[in-house]
Formats: sequence, C-alpha cells, structure tokens
Amino acid sequence: MRDDRLLRIRSAEFRAMSGRVLRATELTSRLNALPFEDEAGKADLLAEILGRPLPGGVTIHPPFFTDHGLRLDLADRVFINQNCTFLDYAGIRLGERVMIGPKATFITVGHPVDPEERREWLSGGPIDVAENVWIGAGATILPGVTIGRDAVVAAGAVVADDVPPASLVTGAKAAVRRQW
Repeated sequence: MRDDRLLRIRSAEFRAMSGRVLRATELTSRLNALPFEDEAGKADLLAEILGRPLPGGVTIHPPFFTDHGLRLDLADRVFINQNCTFLDYAGIRLGERVMIGPKATFITVGHPVDPEERREWLSGGPIDVAENVWIGAGATILPGVTIGRDAVVAAGAVVADDVPPASLVTGAKAAVRRQW
C-alpha cells in the first residue's frame, strides 16, 4: 500500500486483509501464551507470523502484537521488548540494530477524518526505521514516517513527521530537540 492510495473497505483486497488480520491475531495469541523459555515454539510461531524465519540475532519478547505480520521486515540484530504492537499492513521496515522499548506502537494505516468516509476507506503509508535507531518505551510511530539512522525517539513520543538522522525527538507531538 502506498501513501497516496486509499483502500476501499468493501473491496476484495480489504476482505483478504481482514482474513489475514484474523490469522495473525490467532497466531499472536498462541505466541503470547507460550512459556517464556520455549525458544523453539516462539521461533516457529514468529516464522509463521512473518512468513519467514527471524533474521540472525533478532530478539522479540512477548507479548507481541501484529495485525498482518507479512509486511514486517526485520533486519539483523533488531531488539523488540515486550508488549509492542505493529500494525504493518502498509509495511514496516526496521534496520539493523534497531532497539524498541516496551509498549511501543507502529501504525501504518488509518481512517479519513471526514465522518462520511471514515468507515469506507483506509489510508496509510509505510514506516521506515534506519539502522541503529532507539525507540523509547510507549512511543507511537504514525503512518508514512521515516526515522533516520542513529536517531532516538524518546519514551512516550508521538512521531507524526520524519525524524532526521542523529536526532532526538520528544513530546506528545514529537519535535526535534537536538541533532548531532
């Protein structure tokens, strides 16, 4: 799904997406019920959720939530702490050595603001997180955002705009506070 394309809710594409959401929800429910030490069981379920085995050195601590899974692209040595949510229908890419704190949320789709269209369409855009980024606990990353290499998103920040490389963003409406 591209930034400029809207998805009609009653379309065949939407029905296929809905079926995948139900399947991803069932798989993540099973993943989140496993004993923490069941590494083989977690790896098998994550491979099924993502449609491929985890890359080397990727760590995901359940509970873990995704609405699609097949459009979540994880590079080597990504760390995802517990209770994170990835609504990845429009695509989420996490570069090498990205660290994500607990309760972070990545959202790639939304609804129009107009009440007449709200239940008719989905809009959105992919999220791209470059290498060596740290996303703090409880941060929210919104559709279409790109986060540059070595950036830090502070705990609780809401990121609605692109983040330049080597920057710290903070706040309820994330804003650049410092660059290096």
